[in-house]
Amino acid sequence: MSRAQFGTVVAAVAAAVFATAFYWPLDDDLSRLVPKIGQMLDVQASQPAAERFLCEVAYVNDGDTLRCADGTRVRLHAVAAREVDETCSPGHPCPAATAASATTELRRLAANRTISCEPVSQSYNRVTAICWTSAEVEINCAMIRSGTTMVWEKFDRQRALCGSRDQRRIAFS
Repeated sequence: MSRAQFGTVVAAVAAAVFATAFYWPLDDDLSRLVPKIGQMLDVQASQPAAERFLCEVAYVNDGDTLRCADGTRVRLHAVAAREVDETCSPGHPCPAATAASATTELRRLAANRTISCEPVSQSYNRVTAICWTSAEVEINCAMIRSGTTMVWEKFDRQRALCGSRDQRRIAFS
């Protein structure tokens, strides 16, 4: 076999191996394993700062909602606080703390400051978001740790608060 023929055979085999690997169907067991590896390593995918938006907090409505100077209304993702009239809506988690204490805590963390927020969803013409102070303190988690609000499990399962599992254990214990 000449060198040219040998090179052609090697190239053909390499192309066949590449095509087989590239087009091979992903096994269901493997597709379930990949997320588990990340969980075992406790990898928390954080959004790049470019996907966040800045909010110059103009007003704190209550313990889980604020308004930015540009008019954007932000609802803290996966955080439940009492309504201003001290009630809890049916089907919503109901923290023991008062609405006034939650509002005071959110004002302490965010009022008259510029915070960065990562949008998660929309709710009643509000952006639901996870927000951070300029010192990168996660406001949603800080509100829960303060005891003035509760984690709303239904939404926390969609996009978890408090970064890592260790922070969650501390926050929710």
